[in-house]
Amino acid sequence: MAAQDTATADRIARTIAAEINAAPAQVRAAAELLDGGATVPFVARYRKEVTGGLDDTQLRTLSDRLAYLREMEARRAAILGSITEQGKLTEDLARAIAGAETKAALEDIYLPFKPKRRTKAMIARENGLEPLLRAIQDDRAADPAALAAGHVTEAVADAKAALDGARDILVEELSENAALLGNLRDFMRREAFIAAKLVAGKEEAGAKFSDYFDHREKWADIPAHRALAILRAAKEEIVTIDISPEPETGAQRAEGIVTQALGPLGDQPGDRWLRGVAGWCWRVRLSNTMYIDLLTELRKRAHDEAIRVFGRNLKDLLLAAPAGPRATIGLDPGIRTGVKVAVVDATGKLLDTATIYPFQPKNDLRGAEATLLALIARHGVELIAIGNGTASRETERLVGDVLKRLPKEVKAPTRVVVSEAGASVYSASEQAAKEFPGLDVSLRGAVSIARRLQDPLAELVKVPPESIGVGQYQHDVDQRQLAKTLEAVVEDAVNAVGVDLNTASAPLLAHVAGLGPSLAQNIVAHRDASGAFRSRAALKKVAGLGPRAFEQCAGFLRIRDGDEPLDASSVHPEAYGVARRIVAACGRDIRAIMGDGRALKGLRAEQFVDAHFGLPTVRDILAELEKPGRDPRPSFVTASFAEGVEDIRDLRPGMSLEGTVTNVAAFGAFVDIGVHQDGLVHISQLADRFVKDPNEVVKVGDVVKVRVTEVDVARKRIGLTMRKDGGAPAAGERSARGPAPSPGKGQGKGGRGPKPAPRGDQGPGSFGAALMDAMRRK
Repeated sequence: MAAQDTATADRIARTIAAEINAAPAQVRAAAELLDGGATVPFVARYRKEVTGGLDDTQLRTLSDRLAYLREMEARRAAILGSITEQGKLTEDLARAIAGAETKAALEDIYLPFKPKRRTKAMIARENGLEPLLRAIQDDRAADPAALAAGHVTEAVADAKAALDGARDILVEELSENAALLGNLRDFMRREAFIAAKLVAGKEEAGAKFSDYFDHREKWADIPAHRALAILRAAKEEIVTIDISPEPETGAQRAEGIVTQALGPLGDQPGDRWLRGVAGWCWRVRLSNTMYIDLLTELRKRAHDEAIRVFGRNLKDLLLAAPAGPRATIGLDPGIRTGVKVAVVDATGKLLDTATIYPFQPKNDLRGAEATLLALIARHGVELIAIGNGTASRETERLVGDVLKRLPKEVKAPTRVVVSEAGASVYSASEQAAKEFPGLDVSLRGAVSIARRLQDPLAELVKVPPESIGVGQYQHDVDQRQLAKTLEAVVEDAVNAVGVDLNTASAPLLAHVAGLGPSLAQNIVAHRDASGAFRSRAALKKVAGLGPRAFEQCAGFLRIRDGDEPLDASSVHPEAYGVARRIVAACGRDIRAIMGDGRALKGLRAEQFVDAHFGLPTVRDILAELEKPGRDPRPSFVTASFAEGVEDIRDLRPGMSLEGTVTNVAAFGAFVDIGVHQDGLVHISQLADRFVKDPNEVVKVGDVVKVRVTEVDVARKRIGLTMRKDGGAPAAGERSARGPAPSPGKGQGKGGRGPKPAPRGDQGPGSFGAALMDAMRRK
């Protein structure tokens, strides 16, 4: 906060503290650390004493708000300077500027003083018409037309022109009245409706937006997904948007607010003229200003919510349960082009590849089975990951038949259907080309499918987050803010789990606190040249990795079976002294103590607090010694798809199935039940109680039991319920109708996220379409 004076810094700290439920001193301490180059994961994990235990969510909000409020303070200073230079700063104006709480409020105050191009009001003033306006305001009994007659000049043709000029001056004054703008904005936020109307002749082109051809609802209540749909329809010129108060009395009430800004008005000629100007000002100027302001607010609100949903789903997906380090076959299903096969070992290293053709036109079922049996035996395969794209269920059935043919003494591998969203994006990426320079692109996809079963986090960080298919309208939202949010989500997820220094890829290392793409590449290059790291301290030999980077990253990197046992834990090297004092108090070897909760039971954390490390850090060290390197992710489970249910045509209302949640939106959850088409559990069908937010009940990756309520084969819609009553709506609720396809499905081979086109989520079977269908049911 060195860039701000003390009073300003204190004001910012108080504001943020109230927003994140913390003390101003905590905010100041955290801001100082972040200003000094510390990362959010490092501060959240290793500086709890300094910040009073602020978590990563609080710190992310703090960081964002810190930037916003500092920008606002800089703008406040610039506005004060500009008005002072103009010689127009008064005590009242200075207090108003100091009290403004948002950038919008600041700009409202600055409007009258802002340099502007030549306006009608300026011309009227130059023509000497401001005295006419003041005369009308001062003498309400006088006829404005009679007063205007005295202001006819060579530049002012007649009394009407004079009155028009006076009106222009008053309209500009009203349009620059900060208090009036604030009152109108508050009124519109409470009372405005948003309406969409079909553009003539666009029925066919905008069929997917048909629910918005004649749509109207309260601006304050419209959910983000509906707002985004309407905004997109308007952008594509399918509908026009209007934001205004209700037509019967709303406009009159808005005009009344404008009129109030003129002070008490009676019924004399001057009063009537002023009232008329106020109404004209609303209709011609301020209603449009409010439309623009509320449209901007709505867009930001919808974008923020969409980005929040995307980030939350991405976090759940990244932190999904890993199947673990076991030899795995990855199968990228295909019909005409064959099923691509890749075998990786427990560390994800590629061992073998093949392409089998069990389906038409070759129908080499026997050859396919023989190949899979041989690969299972040769490499001791424990897991088989099957991509969920085209021919997924057919491939799963093939694998089932293969497993039945295994000798009884051989333990059959576990088969799992895996989302392949984004696999094709990774396969064609520069990273994949570097990793597998001589491997066919389609086989790279099979490798990715295998690895994402072993460790979803390690593999998915290689895919651009927007290609993973867990967001809504990602192409429509603020791309800079989306990228920033998703990068923060990935960074928090990676550092929450920790990274094995000797096996991690450069893309994974790049997300470790304090590193980045360049240092990550240097670490991999050093590892390749010098062999595995034996200790965290050896990181200091990596080119470009200085003391600050080491401090930030060391605690999040793990070394198994290295020279220093604590390197396998999340204990930071700076606190090894405390850890050793704890070990010494137990009187046993550190390797014997780590993981043995009984050995630590008699110890009190308070015994080991010193001048540098407080109670929170000591408690963390004790917890880590008890369960070193613990993974915060859940235990691995997988859905079992029903035998004989492989296509939407196989579904019947009333069927009970198991599935995996693939996406969570504001209106419900999409569930993969193994028929190439995700079903939708509408928010009203998630539980036998009222659910405000679907994330109260489910998250991406959850295995859930559902019952089919509706099936529409023609439109590829599947309605599901998680209610125990079989889907009957509770009182006051409407039943969900069947949804359209879920994200990524129906987008060509494998449904692997958006196509390269500018809007991959718009076409049939995309998440955009799914949102549309879900919104119809709201």
